[in-house]
Amino acid sequence: MKEHFRLKETIVTIQADTPSYIEVARESIKVHRRELESYIVSDPFFQSTLEPYDMDGDFPEVVRRMIEAGNAMGIGPMSAVAGTISALAVEAMADAGATFAIVDNGGDIAIINDRPVVMGIYAGNSPLKNIGFVMESRDSITGVCTSSGSVGPSISFGMADAAVIFSDNVSLADSAATALGNATDIGKDAVERSFDVVKDVPGIKGAIVIQGEYMGFWGDVPELKRADVRYECITKG
Repeated sequence: MKEHFRLKETIVTIQADTPSYIEVARESIKVHRRELESYIVSDPFFQSTLEPYDMDGDFPEVVRRMIEAGNAMGIGPMSAVAGTISALAVEAMADAGATFAIVDNGGDIAIINDRPVVMGIYAGNSPLKNIGFVMESRDSITGVCTSSGSVGPSISFGMADAAVIFSDNVSLADSAATALGNATDIGKDAVERSFDVVKDVPGIKGAIVIQGEYMGFWGDVPELKRADVRYECITKG
């Protein structure tokens, strides 16, 4: 089953085998968004800073994860907001008994899958199209997060059409995708250099960058295959 769900700026596609797990995900998103919004009211700087955030303090879980991920990449905590919301929702689904659950929050995906899943990469106007990869079945949650300088509303200071990170820490994957996208300039050499920002970060398993006609890989990347990447299936507003 698949459901499109929107709560303010959070726009997700939720997949599971039964409606009850989808409802669990919706409730998790509501709870953690409320906690995040309350914290931002108490400190608006949290939402605006592009720099690492002070870890001293007693934070809600959603805020703590965002801070840790952003700090690991040397950027602001909001870089991890979508992946963190996805992760907490899938964790709630798994705790309720789901063995197949996907939450796609605008390209920042948390997944636990008891069967192989093909994910497509949408890279905007890049000529590299209909490319995907196979997420083999596993019994633990992992993250697949994407940033782009040419697709979507998120802030990016780079030129990547798609910067994809694989990590079992979904919050880290989200922040790392932002950092990788920021580091990507134009051309083959720029794509190769961009991976320097993620190579030495513990917890990052692999990465893909698409920039124009160039595609680069680093680390442990799932098997690539042709995929029918349909624009109407992308989680967006």
